[in-house]
Amino acid sequence: MDTASLYFRAFYGVPDSLRSPDGLPVNAVRGLLDFITRLVEVYSPTHVACCWDNDWRPAWRVALLPTYKAHRVAGATPAPGPTSVISEMSSSADTKGESAPADLATQVPWIREVLTALGIRVVGADGYEADDVIGTLATTLPLPVDVVTGDRDLFQVVDDAREVRVLYIARGVGKHEQVDEAWVRDRYAVPASAYVDFATLRGDASDGLPGVSGIGDKTAASLIGSYGDLAGILKAASAPDTRISASVRAKLHTAIDYLAVAPEVVAVARDLDLGVTLDDLALPTEPADPELFAALTERLGLGTSATRVLAAMARP
Repeated sequence: MDTASLYFRAFYGVPDSLRSPDGLPVNAVRGLLDFITRLVEVYSPTHVACCWDNDWRPAWRVALLPTYKAHRVAGATPAPGPTSVISEMSSSADTKGESAPADLATQVPWIREVLTALGIRVVGADGYEADDVIGTLATTLPLPVDVVTGDRDLFQVVDDAREVRVLYIARGVGKHEQVDEAWVRDRYAVPASAYVDFATLRGDASDGLPGVSGIGDKTAASLIGSYGDLAGILKAASAPDTRISASVRAKLHTAIDYLAVAPEVVAVARDLDLGVTLDDLALPTEPADPELFAALTERLGLGTSATRVLAAMARP
């Protein structure tokens, strides 16, 4: 689970009238628990990981591409329109350094406490985002993996052969889409394995990824279809006898410095040492710390959200 993607969606989608007995907002906490309950009931997973942004804007990515998530830094002016909503939905898990509503920031430590009390493992890596944790688990775990996220960048991990798919929650957890290789190809006209190059070319304003000016989805897909990958595209663009138009050649040439670094920024890590075993990720059938979970349930007023998640975990 891309935890931040889920709890941001909960915060904005669940009424803020849900309050603790002492009047504090708990809509993100309760909404996240309800989402976990729904997903466990529908998919009956044997293992669950709540992946965490230990660093929502890693310095090494910013060093490669200074615009990376720059508009999300606290104090920055957000871009108008839908991209500002998208950036909120995929924001950092600890909200440190990034503009986030105070009522959400207050709830993030409680989310970690509740997950820990339940025994659902929170997995992060210093210097990396939740996407990198997800990329590593999706690549290395010896069993089928469903990635729950509203972040389309994670389409790059989709792999039918390894039974890795994305449960895409952009339209809501209850209306999520099951993304496999056919879905990616149907939507973007590229294979999932080419999604990093596709995203690099067309850009993504929600991540501060400028893309190649003048190249959108259709041109990016056409270039990948003709030349395979970014390296093949750039090789063809420098050859006089290819069908790439002079206009597209000029656009690629202008963006050559960006194209040299952007794929590394977009690509998720797949080989992190996460310090967890498969057994660590087993979905518990009861809380790891029943007394703490009961205390949190009472203090935060988690009500039916708590009882439902316990029932879902206990299902055979």
